[in-house]
Amino acid sequence: MKNSWTWTCLFWLCASVVQAGKVLVFPLDGSHWVNMKVIIEELHSRNHQVTVIRHTDSWYIKENSPFYRSISLDVESGFDEHSFTLLVIQMLEMLRGEFSVWKRFKMEIKRAKKTSEYHMKARKIMEGIFENKKMLQMLKNSKYDLILTDPAIPGGVILGHYLKLPLVFNVRWTTHGEGHFQVAPSPLSYVPLAGTEFFDKMNFFQRVLNVLIFCVFKYRSEIIVTTHYQDFIEEYLGPDVKLHSMYQAADLWLMRVDFVFEFPRPTMPNVVYMGGFQCKPAKPLPDHLEEFVQSSGEHGFIIMSLGTLIADLPADLAEEIAAAFAELPQKVIWRHKGSRPSTLGNNTLLVDWMPQNDLLGHPKIRLFVAHGGTNGIYEAIYHGVPLVGLPLIFDQKDNIIRIEERGAGKKIDFFTMNKDIFLQGLKDVLNEPSYKMNMQRLSRLHRDTPMRPLDTALFWIEFVMRHKGAAHLRTESYKLPWYSYHSVDVMVFLLTAAGLLMFFTFGLLWFCFRLCVKRKQKNQ
Repeated sequence: MKNSWTWTCLFWLCASVVQAGKVLVFPLDGSHWVNMKVIIEELHSRNHQVTVIRHTDSWYIKENSPFYRSISLDVESGFDEHSFTLLVIQMLEMLRGEFSVWKRFKMEIKRAKKTSEYHMKARKIMEGIFENKKMLQMLKNSKYDLILTDPAIPGGVILGHYLKLPLVFNVRWTTHGEGHFQVAPSPLSYVPLAGTEFFDKMNFFQRVLNVLIFCVFKYRSEIIVTTHYQDFIEEYLGPDVKLHSMYQAADLWLMRVDFVFEFPRPTMPNVVYMGGFQCKPAKPLPDHLEEFVQSSGEHGFIIMSLGTLIADLPADLAEEIAAAFAELPQKVIWRHKGSRPSTLGNNTLLVDWMPQNDLLGHPKIRLFVAHGGTNGIYEAIYHGVPLVGLPLIFDQKDNIIRIEERGAGKKIDFFTMNKDIFLQGLKDVLNEPSYKMNMQRLSRLHRDTPMRPLDTALFWIEFVMRHKGAAHLRTESYKLPWYSYHSVDVMVFLLTAAGLLMFFTFGLLWFCFRLCVKRKQKNQ
C-alpha cells in the first residue's frame, strides 16, 4: 500500500509540471473508438486540447463533444454501422453448420476482399486530405505536440510522419496483424499467431503450422494492405519511405494488453502496457435494473452481450438461448435487438443497451455470457466475473481460449450450439466454484499495480509531450534491410569464411600429402 501511494504521488508530481498540450487524434470508428474516447476524456480532464479527425458518416464519433473539437472530412469512410454489421452477419452465416475447410476458405477470401476494398477507400481519403492544401496548412499551423492514432488503419501514421509529429499508438492491432509482431521480436516457437487458437506451449506440428500461417499472413498483408498505400507514400513522403518503417518509427506503443491475460513474450522499451485501462469501479444501477437484479434473491443474475456488432442474432439461435436461460434459477439481462424469442422465460429481461461495467461490478452478478471482445474480457477480469464464451469472429476465439486455459471460463462453439449444450455450459460455470475463484485470482493480479493502467498511459503520453518524442526508447532496427535484421549477411559471410578456411585447409593437407608421396617415391 505504501508503494502504491508513493507511485501515485510521484505520478501526480510529474503530471503537475506538464503544461497543457495539443493532441491531434486520428481514430478508428466502432468499438475501437470506445477505447480512444476514454483516453481523450482523460486528456481533456488534464486541460489538454484535443482535436479529432472524423468522417461525415462516422458511426460512434460525434461531430460535437465537450471533450474535443472535430475536423470532419467531407467523405464517407465506408466503415458505417450498417455495412460492417452486414459483413459480420454474412460471415456468421458462412460459418454455421458443419465445419469444413472449404467454408473457412470462402470466408477468408471474402474477408480479404472486403479488407482490400476498405483500404482502397482509406487510401482515397488520404488522397483527399493531402490534396486539401488548406487543411494541411491548418494542421501545420496548429503546432500539435503529438498525434495519437489507432494503427489498425495507416492514416494517422502517414499524417504524423508528414507533419513530423511524435507518434503515439493506442494499439492492439495494426494493419498487418497483432501489434507486437511489428515492433518486438516474436519467436514463432512460443508466440502463437491470432487465429491459430494455439497456446504458448506448441507441439512440433503446431509450430510448423504457426510458421506457415505467419508466412501466409505476411504475404496477404502485402497484397491487400501495403500495395494500396506504397505509391501514395512515395509520392507525398519520398521514395525511400516504407509503410512498415513508419510503423516501427513510432515513439510510443500504448498496448491494450495485460500479461495476466496474454501469454508472456518479448517486448520493447517503447511499448507501454495498459490492458484494462477502460475499467473502473461500478456505479449504482438505474432504478429499474436495480429492482430487477435485487429480485434474483440468493441465485443472483447473469448478463449476456455479444458486443456492438451482434446484437441481433439469427432467430433460431435466439430461441435456443432463450430456452436455456428459462431453465435457470438466476435472473438474466440480455442485450438483444432482434424479435422477442417465443421461448423467453419470465426470468429474462431483454434490453437494447446495458451499463455493462456497472452490472459486472454488482454484488449479485454470477456470470457473464460474452463473445470474447477485448473490452468485455478485461471488464470481466477487473470485476472477477467468470465467463461463458460464444466467440464469433476475428480474435474472439483466441481471447476465450486464454480465459479457458486459465480456468476462468468456458468456451462454447457458437456454430454447433443448441439449447442443451448452452444450458450445460452455463450450469458448469455457475456450479463449479473454481471458475469464480480463478477469475477472482486474475482480478487480484490485474489490480495489483503501482498505478492504474489509464494513469500509466497518460503519464507516457505527457512524457512524449515534455520531451518532444521518445526516440531514445525506440530501436533503430527498422532502418536495417531485412537481411541485416535477421543477420543473413553475417551468416553468409561466416559460412563463406568457414567454407574458404576448410577449402584452404583441405588444399594444404592435400598438398602436404602429395609432397610426402613424391618424396617417398623418390627415396624408393
